[in-house]
Amino acid sequence: MNDRYDTGDAGYGGGPYEVVGYDEYGRPVYGQVPAQQAPQSQQAPYDPYAQQQGYGYDPYTTGPQQQAPSYGQVQQPHAYDPYGTQAPYDPYATGTQEATGYDPYGQAANSGQQPRTTEQTAYIPHQAGPAENTRVPDDTRIPQDTLTPGDTEPPTAEEHSHTEQFAFVEEPDGDSEDVIDWLKFTENRTERREEARRRARGRIIALLVVLALVVVGGVGYLWFAGKLPGLSSSDGRTGTATPVTAQKRDVIVVHLHNTGKGGTSTALLVDNTTTKQGTTVLLPNSLALTDDDGSTTTLAKSVDDDGASGTRGQLDTVLGTSIQGTWRLDTPYLQNLVELVGNIEIDTNTDVPDPDTKKKGTAPLVHKGQGQTLSGKMAVAYATYRAAGESQNAQLERFGQVMQGVLRKMSSDPSSATTTVQTLAQILDPPLTDKDLGGFLADLADLAKSGDYRTALLPVQSDGTLTAQTSDSVVKDILGGTAKSPDAGSSVRVSVQNATGVKDDTEKARVVLLNGGFTFLEGGTASGTQAASKVLYADAADKADATEVAKTLGLPAGSVTKGSVSSGADVSVILGSDYQPSSS
Repeated sequence: MNDRYDTGDAGYGGGPYEVVGYDEYGRPVYGQVPAQQAPQSQQAPYDPYAQQQGYGYDPYTTGPQQQAPSYGQVQQPHAYDPYGTQAPYDPYATGTQEATGYDPYGQAANSGQQPRTTEQTAYIPHQAGPAENTRVPDDTRIPQDTLTPGDTEPPTAEEHSHTEQFAFVEEPDGDSEDVIDWLKFTENRTERREEARRRARGRIIALLVVLALVVVGGVGYLWFAGKLPGLSSSDGRTGTATPVTAQKRDVIVVHLHNTGKGGTSTALLVDNTTTKQGTTVLLPNSLALTDDDGSTTTLAKSVDDDGASGTRGQLDTVLGTSIQGTWRLDTPYLQNLVELVGNIEIDTNTDVPDPDTKKKGTAPLVHKGQGQTLSGKMAVAYATYRAAGESQNAQLERFGQVMQGVLRKMSSDPSSATTTVQTLAQILDPPLTDKDLGGFLADLADLAKSGDYRTALLPVQSDGTLTAQTSDSVVKDILGGTAKSPDAGSSVRVSVQNATGVKDDTEKARVVLLNGGFTFLEGGTASGTQAASKVLYADAADKADATEVAKTLGLPAGSVTKGSVSSGADVSVILGSDYQPSSS
């Protein structure tokens, strides 16, 4: 490390020189070899890897070596005297003093300036780049007045020895690159782990957001479709948050006319476009309605007398609904409709004989059982059949079965359904058109095929009126209306049964009773004729009313007697052959 340089007399004075250190630019710094230097053999060999090597250590000293300070320890350096005769330099001394110390900053001892403390600071190795080999700490600079090429005065032995104490260069450590690489690897691996954690957190957050959107969308769909649990209507079906009165419905009334045996059957076809639910509401013939003149009549009588428009208005008044059209369906058209859709399948509840066969013991036309396939003729026979002793409601429910079976076979395409209606070649009552009826039936057909269709019977009391308890499940929940039956007790209700053998006598008696202030109830036609008329009352309190009814009809006072009264009536009248209608 200490290469000798013999300058001779060429500008450096006599004697050899040697490299004593390097400045901050990496240039060698030379110093003159003292004349009385100790023999080389007495000097301790220089070991750059000595364990006690540290700042302030002089590899050329021959005396006992001072223990080198460890890194991170602060130690005050002191001047080195190779001959052991010179005292340390005191920069604050006054007077004449031999310059045995060296001020690396070139300040005079008595200049008045605060001397710099040459106290060493701990050096912590930094992560050097590949191009860095050595580093000299900033606070331990090599003195600039040490002899370099071009100097005219060589440094003294004392300056040389003092310079050696501060002129040092870190020896490159072979393991430093490994440490740097390990630190880089550790740092990169930590960053990769942190990045993986961030990505995992991001994926989890994104997944939670997607799940939240799915849940919100599913709840919104259930709410919109009216299938959200906890929101159910009184009919037991899962409902919707929309109030029943605010739901939109399309309603058409259909009257089945039995052209063979007479009589009618009435039902409402309801399409609730809000809840996507279809319903057939069966209306008993005994349902009490109010005529335009304020008199009370029955549904069956209204269909026969008032026709489509009159009955539709009366139903709107009683049920609080809005019917858009009337579909008159005679039994021959029902038979053709079943044939057009390709027969129907229903569960029949009784055997039905062939109406065209009078022989006893013949096989029934329709057999009782599940999944029975009915042709057009069989469907009509089943829809109009009423066994002996059965109520009219039993026959009405069979008609409802046939209508739902037809809807299940009807096309869900509006244009195809319209073609089917047009093929029937029937004349519809205004304002209903073929296109309107076809589109309406197509919508109901779609609901019937998906299972969102049912049949309900309107509950009617014995007098034909409705109450909130018996009709709310249908009138309110299905139709969205309010029951407004004629007030019971507002007038005497008279049921009239015709046993005269003359069909028109019923209508004439009706007019007379209505003009007399009574409420007329249709009692039907007796199977045979009766000679004497009867006016019956069940309660003694109604005897006076019965007497007044007989007088109004022109019947003798002896016709008034106590007996069985028809359901819903205060007085029952059986017109016999002795009845003489008023000429007026």
